[in-house]
Amino acid sequence: MGSALASSAASLPPTTTPSLVSGAVASGAPAAASGVFSGYRPPPGTFDEYLGLGSAPRPELAAACAAFGAMDAHRLDSLQRRADGAFLAGGVTFSVYSDQRGTEKVFPFDLLPRVITAAEWRHLERGLRQRVVAINLFLNDIYGPQHILNDRTMPRALVWSSRGYHERLHGLRPPHGVYTHVSGIDLVRDGDGNFVVLEDNVRCPSGVSYLLENRGALQRVLPGLFQQHRVRSVDAWPDRLRMTLDRTAPAGEAPGSTSRVSEPSRAVVLTPGPYNSAYFEHSFLARTMGIPLVQGTDLFVDDDRVWLRTTRGVSQVHTVYRRIDDDFLDPRWGRPDSLLGVPGIMQAWARGNVTLANAPGTGVADDKAIYPWIPTIIRYYLDQEPILAQVPTYVGYEPDQLDHMLDNLESLVVKAVDEAGGYGMLFGPRSTAAQRIEFAAALADNPRRYIAQPVVELSTCPSWTGTTIAPRRVDLRPFILHDGDEPWVLPGGLTRVALTDGSYVVNSSQGGGSKDTWVLQEPRVS
Repeated sequence: MGSALASSAASLPPTTTPSLVSGAVASGAPAAASGVFSGYRPPPGTFDEYLGLGSAPRPELAAACAAFGAMDAHRLDSLQRRADGAFLAGGVTFSVYSDQRGTEKVFPFDLLPRVITAAEWRHLERGLRQRVVAINLFLNDIYGPQHILNDRTMPRALVWSSRGYHERLHGLRPPHGVYTHVSGIDLVRDGDGNFVVLEDNVRCPSGVSYLLENRGALQRVLPGLFQQHRVRSVDAWPDRLRMTLDRTAPAGEAPGSTSRVSEPSRAVVLTPGPYNSAYFEHSFLARTMGIPLVQGTDLFVDDDRVWLRTTRGVSQVHTVYRRIDDDFLDPRWGRPDSLLGVPGIMQAWARGNVTLANAPGTGVADDKAIYPWIPTIIRYYLDQEPILAQVPTYVGYEPDQLDHMLDNLESLVVKAVDEAGGYGMLFGPRSTAAQRIEFAAALADNPRRYIAQPVVELSTCPSWTGTTIAPRRVDLRPFILHDGDEPWVLPGGLTRVALTDGSYVVNSSQGGGSKDTWVLQEPRVS
């Protein structure tokens, strides 16, 4: 999702950015949005990230409204073009396999940032940490003693029937007990402005490189904004990710071996290759962490240890940040026809000689049919009430809920539990009769594979359309690192935006883009 942008975009002098505290804003009296915001109207019933009641900027967002509202359409369009040019020059791309015009696309970036206050972020940070800790405990349990299943707190058949659950891993424990090294939790705001969890991504969550590139692009074209706002930095991610990989490397003497690792921990990023949709992110993260980007043929296993072929010989690899799904990771363990993985790497992991991040088997917690149970999981393992709410969810494996789903397809969002990127989904209110018939048949054929949720009126955020500023729906994917101690949450997240008017689909594969996400620093104490 990004490389260090070799942007040729000219930076605006700080003096061209208007003062962010003036007039009514400074006095505390909210003024109606003006300038390019004067005709801005969010859809009824939605929470807008910038404007409150009466089309007045929310007090904490008034400064951002003032900054962009003072620019005319020509200036905004010029800035957007500079940012787009920076993304093109930096090769910030993604792939859409189904597009017949070509798979490689420049990632769409929207100029206007999404702003989250310090108070809002404190709440989110607590809830995200709680959620990741509970999910990691759940994974340790279901691949270990299975207390939550044995005491029937959670249905055993639900877990065992998940495509992400691998019974062969039962009894194995990853180094330091960490499954969820990197997590991306998708959040949306409801109509009241409350953040709620939409889904969990704990297998190979992607998107953080676009987040970092978004920040770099905006800093290049509007440096004055960052001089005047107190925005928390996102620059620590590569160092913190590398630290997490190092800290979760196998410690001390490896089981079954008489030798002790004496060299510094070595980590690599394992990619399927340049044709993968997230290859840009793989190369970006390897480069910014200062570690090798490798494919399966660059590694081999000997004596149940993983080795890297280099121009100077071979060296042992202690941690593999793998961006390959479980089934393709090792042809001796998963798909025998896989040419992407490393033969024997699962045995090396099982012997405790290498860390795989994220750990194999983590995908069961990605299963959308497990999602409704996360509040129960939090209460069970942490004896705490969930800090973050969730979207009400119907699951196809429950007969009465399946009946409700079938009777209300026109008003629900139906999702396949094992799909991502907006695929395998029916948006009921905008579906055709033929589409509903097709999904009804799929539900009846395999009810375990589907869930349904009511439509959440996603919050809107001002976005540049090329001619004006208009409301577009957004979600948020914060990223969390976990090394066995307290999880660390990157102060921000990937804000994805539905660039099409009226659309609820924010996925890049479905025509969405992204914005820079600002988390404001705590107010100064005078």
